[in-house]
Amino acid sequence: MKTEQETETNTPPPTNEETAAVEESRRVRPKWLVPLVAGLCALALVVAGGIGWKIWSDRRLAEAKAACATASDAARGAMNDWNTLVNGDAADLLEVKADQVKDAKTIDALKTALDVEAPEYEGCVADGKDGLETAIDELDDAAAWYEKHAGSLKKAVDAVNDSKLAKTIDTAKTLLESSNGNVQDDKTREELSKAIEAKDEAAIAKASKAVNDSIAAKQKADEEAKAKAQAEADAKAAAAANAQTQQQQYNYQQSQPQQSWTPSYPYGGGSTGGGSGTTGGSTGGSAGSSYGGSFGYSSGYGAATPGGTCPESVCGV
Repeated sequence: MKTEQETETNTPPPTNEETAAVEESRRVRPKWLVPLVAGLCALALVVAGGIGWKIWSDRRLAEAKAACATASDAARGAMNDWNTLVNGDAADLLEVKADQVKDAKTIDALKTALDVEAPEYEGCVADGKDGLETAIDELDDAAAWYEKHAGSLKKAVDAVNDSKLAKTIDTAKTLLESSNGNVQDDKTREELSKAIEAKDEAAIAKASKAVNDSIAAKQKADEEAKAKAQAEADAKAAAAANAQTQQQQYNYQQSQPQQSWTPSYPYGGGSTGGGSGTTGGSTGGSAGSSYGGSFGYSSGYGAATPGGTCPESVCGV
């Protein structure tokens, strides 16, 4: 097999007739053909250049749009972080009163951090490359603003939380000390002590409530016991007073002089008057005592009549 070099070497040179034909064709070429070809070539270059420029321009615009989208995402993320903090933790802490924190200045610092005007977010609304590049710069500035102020606001929020926790711990410690011996269940104080040590605000609040409830329960139990004891004491005092009154009445009755009289018993009707002796009374009168002695007064069937020694209060004489 012949190599390419051998093929080229063995190619016969053009003949005189072929050379003459080429020369002849050059002599008969029209004069306008050259400028036409040159113009077509120039036009081709212009078209090619326009196409190239458009491709380049489109590429630059696409790059600007992509860069703007990236800047827009960064600005939107920073803005969302800021708004979440403003409408969340910061807003909640604005309800905290000065007496709920250890340092009231932290609340003032929080209000100052919130009293700012945030930049507006417009996004990539420009059409051309130049407009998009301007939008990128504005978005970068907005992102930087939101990141900076979100950081300062976070510090202000943390400061209020720390001050609030410090005040809560101080209050809890005071409650722990004052409740010693004043709770119904001492385990509540143990839980409060653990919560204080852990610096857990939620746990402290829960344990503090339990201690206060236990204090109230003990106070109620003490009051009920005191009331019961008082009622028992009052009942005993009333019974003693009643007994004393009865004793006084009895003593009074015993101290009064006793009036005695001896009734006569009728053994028959008769005249008034009584006799003396051992066998009987006078005629018509009541019988005298068979045992001797005088009768104080005579009576007829139980009705007292004046005479003898009948007391005036009884006989009326």
